[in-house]
Amino acid sequence: MLTYKVVELSIVTDEEIEKALNVQVKDGWSLDGIHFAMREASKRPAMAFILFTKEMPE
Repeated sequence: MLTYKVVELSIVTDEEIEKALNVQVKDGWSLDGIHFAMREASKRPAMAFILFTKEMPE
């Protein structure tokens, strides 16, 4: 059974994204994608949602 995990980041920097990726991959999760929530008045993302998957026994 494929299981999903979403990690929400409110501080969107390369260091924070890297930290979140390393923690989850170390726990056996695989990166599925990253989605950014943008602010209208800024070019920098306001939030990031990192999606992971993991095959779990049924």
